[in-house]
Amino acid sequence: MALEITDSNFEEVVLKSDKPVLVDFWAEWCGPCRMVGPIVEELANDYGDKAVIGKVNVDENPEISVRFGIRNIPALLFFKNGEIVDKQIGAVPKSVLAEKLDKQM
Repeated sequence: MALEITDSNFEEVVLKSDKPVLVDFWAEWCGPCRMVGPIVEELANDYGDKAVIGKVNVDENPEISVRFGIRNIPALLFFKNGEIVDKQIGAVPKSVLAEKLDKQM
């Protein structure tokens, strides 16, 4: 299951991770986010211990959203060693996200 990432645990879970991290910025009211949500959950199961997969509710965690300039959701950011290495804006098939994640392994 994807981790719930918040303003308070972001640095520990994402920036200090020794594994690649995929962060899904989403909101309850966002239709495309509801399409991507199950895909993110599948990736969390598929990648298990190889990567960190998490979700940030932009309405509940505005600090992170502002920090990374999130203006459109869903926004999926890929981190490695605390740095953004890739991103995807909008709903896409699972294969696109898996390919981007695989590049960070």
